[in-house]
Amino acid sequence: MNFSSAIPSTFLPIILSSPSGAGKTTLTHRLLERCPDLRFSVSHTTRSPRSNEVDGTDYHFVTRQAFEAKIAEGAFLEWAEVHGNLYGTSLSEITRTLAQPGCNGIIFDIDYQGARQIRAKMPDVITLFILPPSLVELEKRLRNRASETEESLRARFAAAKKEIEHYALFDYLILNDNLERAFDELRSIVIAEHARRPRRASLAESLLRHGAL
Repeated sequence: MNFSSAIPSTFLPIILSSPSGAGKTTLTHRLLERCPDLRFSVSHTTRSPRSNEVDGTDYHFVTRQAFEAKIAEGAFLEWAEVHGNLYGTSLSEITRTLAQPGCNGIIFDIDYQGARQIRAKMPDVITLFILPPSLVELEKRLRNRASETEESLRARFAAAKKEIEHYALFDYLILNDNLERAFDELRSIVIAEHARRPRRASLAESLLRHGAL
């Protein structure tokens, strides 16, 4: 199914993807702060919430049985299994976002599997991949989290390397060796993508108004 006909030309769908530890979450939060016209797509997941996570804000936390029932219903725009847990973007999340006043775009925080699925259904989507400075630095960042066992850390690091292998699926690559520089590049891409498309909503102006330049 092609969702382009159901999404207004004012709407800017953005996929931000990266291996764990590359800084995607920090960049996403900063972009949302600078551009209130954008909304964050809250995914469903079967993993347990972390201590600082809020159900309905960070993720919709559900049981595996409930998730699999939604798959059977065709309720997801995309879904994938990552680190032994299921993650997915529901169609109702898109509908909810489109209905919000002043919303002109959505940010999907998903892996390459989800990015591939959304691209097949929403050809207008912008896809960006955040790269760490090096694999050595990536492993250091994962270890500094102090939230992993040695076994789970090795599994996550192996998955991160596999994730990086799929960088060619994305429209843009951003090297996050310096947070400010990486955000400047991200911001510039969003502004440029908005400017080259026939949209009446002023996403670029919103970025400018909120100190993006």
